Amino acid sequence: MVITGALPRNAKLMPPQIQIILADDHEVVRKGLRALLEAESDLSVIGEAKDGLGAIDLTHKLKPDVLVLDLLMPGLGGLDVARQVTKRSPKTRVVVLSIQADEAYVIEAFRNGASAYVLKDASAAELIHGIHEAAAGRRYLSAPFSDTAPETYLEKAKAPAEDPYDTLTPREREVLHLSAEGLTSAEISERLHISPRTAETHRAHALHKLGLKGQTDLVRYALKRGILSLEETGASKSRPRGRA
Repeated sequence: MVITGALPRNAKLMPPQIQIILADDHEVVRKGLRALLEAESDLSVIGEAKDGLGAIDLTHKLKPDVLVLDLLMPGLGGLDVARQVTKRSPKTRVVVLSIQADEAYVIEAFRNGASAYVLKDASAAELIHGIHEAAAGRRYLSAPFSDTAPETYLEKAKAPAEDPYDTLTPREREVLHLSAEGLTSAEISERLHISPRTAETHRAHALHKLGLKGQTDLVRYALKRGILSLEETGASKSRPRGRA
């Protein structure tokens, strides 16, 4: 008996598509990653974001299976993006793709909900494998972290973090990041759709909680923490600024 709609015996079933969003502030990196990933039959890039806030919004809108995320993102750092994405879109797995070869970043990434941590100098096969593992609900670490079981980093991530940064509200973090990049209160208000006075208030609260006394302290803190790069500080200095 022939069943209508049945596949021929020699037909090949297509693997289910893993839908991906790429978040990196360098366009050439995003384009290179897109070409690499879409060469795989079961991977599909459905969106790109060039900053942290855009990554959150796009992920919430498209709800991909995987978000491939850089840590050093303008607007809002990758760790905060990971935290918000895993709360707002819990079915989306976060794969961190970073230049930071320090286990402290791995621990923080896992603490903020990431499923995988891959270095930018890892092989293409490692990144692709990491995406597959994350999409399947498993943890993954590329070399050199792969010598240690992910569970080891997970246990460290579960330990309470005595960090004043954790006391900041999501909005205070957004304002802090944008302020560290050199944006004025007026520019921050326009970006986040809040009033300049509200932006100033959030900035003041964040500085107080972190024990920072001004813009110089803020930039140093952001650089030390890895939420701001030297490239970004150079770009902000080159832009004309009005009064905050």
